Amino acid sequence: MQPGASRAVDVGTEAEARELAALRAGDEAAFLALVTRNHGPMVRLATTFVRSRGVAEEVVQETWIGVLKGLHQFEGRCSLRAWIYRILVNCAKSRAVREVRSVPMSALGRVDDEDGPAVPAERFRGESERWAGHWSEPPEPWPDARVESGEIAALVAAALETLPEAQRTVMSLRDVDGWEADEVCALLGITEGNQRVLLHRARSKVRAFVEEKVGREGRPS
Repeated sequence: MQPGASRAVDVGTEAEARELAALRAGDEAAFLALVTRNHGPMVRLATTFVRSRGVAEEVVQETWIGVLKGLHQFEGRCSLRAWIYRILVNCAKSRAVREVRSVPMSALGRVDDEDGPAVPAERFRGESERWAGHWSEPPEPWPDARVESGEIAALVAAALETLPEAQRTVMSLRDVDGWEADEVCALLGITEGNQRVLLHRARSKVRAFVEEKVGREGRPS
């Protein structure tokens, strides 16, 4: 038995427990599946810290080396995914320092008061109204044909690239990769309130970007 294989691991699901056991046993297919599933999201997150996609790819490779070296010391105090991404963030931060482009994690928690949402305030309910902050003028649904063709997805991807780094990171993790709010807060070291503000501003800007391209009623602008 490999060292650490008998250690109790609270991984949350039987599927993850089986995956972890296979990885610890040296199952190459399991490791390849793990890499394939996470490569894109990991590169996307790494680009928040480093200067180019090429460097981000190197950071991801360094992360996987760290995963292989530390796998048998993983104690299951968080999910396997969270553990891997924390290694990624640490590798990315170290690489950013070497690349003279350090972006401190504390910056992700700062919310610039001048950086307001891109969607006009009148489209939300006022503080004195019931459901304050919710849509008063909801977004129109986009035409199914455009959604099915991938046009909207392409526009959303383009819009993400225009966002400030903190907003792009939070929205990518939440809406693209499906992370829960508490997972994002733990990974990035930010408060739940800051996470919520960053996500709201990112979503409003992406919505405004797409609406500008396709029109509020789905017509070209």
